[in-house]
Amino acid sequence: MTDGTARTPRRRQAVAGRCREITEARWFAVAVFALILANAVVLGVETYSGLVGRWHLGLRVAEYAFLTAFTVEILLRAGAHADRPAAFFRDPWNLFDLAVVLSAYFPFIRENGTVLRLLRLARVLRAARFLPQLRIILVAVGRSLPGTASFLLVGGLLLYLYAMVGWICFSAEDPEHFGSLGRAVLTLFLLMTLDGLGDAVRAGLEISRWSLLYYASYVLLASFVLVNVLIGVVITSLDEARSLEAEEEAEAADTAPDRTGAPHPPYTGDPALLRDRIATARRALDDLERALAAAPHPGPPDQPPGSTRTEASGSRLHQ
Repeated sequence: MTDGTARTPRRRQAVAGRCREITEARWFAVAVFALILANAVVLGVETYSGLVGRWHLGLRVAEYAFLTAFTVEILLRAGAHADRPAAFFRDPWNLFDLAVVLSAYFPFIRENGTVLRLLRLARVLRAARFLPQLRIILVAVGRSLPGTASFLLVGGLLLYLYAMVGWICFSAEDPEHFGSLGRAVLTLFLLMTLDGLGDAVRAGLEISRWSLLYYASYVLLASFVLVNVLIGVVITSLDEARSLEAEEEAEAADTAPDRTGAPHPPYTGDPALLRDRIATARRALDDLERALAAAPHPGPPDQPPGSTRTEASGSRLHQ
């Protein structure tokens, strides 16, 4: 029982090591990325009814081939974490890949063509795993959502206020643009992008010269202040995403298994952990000293081999 229990972790480590050799190889990443691009091309071909009618069987075979390849890929990635399964589920990209691949096997999804096409389209997003810059941008977009929600709230209030003022001042003379609250909001939303600003200002000047103050203040607040605030939120989120990516890479390097399969614990400032590392380094130096002393080393004729030079090197190592 003890031998069988001891062999199980070693087997898991061996399986994980072999799977990691495959998944961490460059050719594997290139092959999966090529499959994702090929899957995107096939999805585009399926939008042409003539080609679907002519190559229906071939497209169906290609879909099953893609599904098989992606299933093998996710199994290899899961096998690479056989010695530490919890690490596989802590990675959000692994969860996303697993959900996209497994969803294709559910009967109620396969029977719904629209949902199945959307899930197949989600495979294209998996290309972000192999493009670090794209992955950082997606993370930045997700982290910027709270700030974007605040921006939308302030922008909505600004639009409502200016739409009401525009309806009160210009609804009688310019019903096409300010005849109702909805028309006024649509007009001001387009003006936020500076689209048609010249025509709107000329039409307003025909009504009143004070309309110039209305349009100038709105463009200043909506097109310059609010948009720059949104850009600032996105840039801040992008910097946070880059820092988070760097921290994850450092953590992965610290917790990566060594040749024996045991992960290196990251140093967190614990003095006990530092003392253990120093003790390990000292034992390694002692082993090196003994190996140097036991190895034959030619010295001067009046000295025995490996005596003085080895002792000097050993004293330097102890220092």
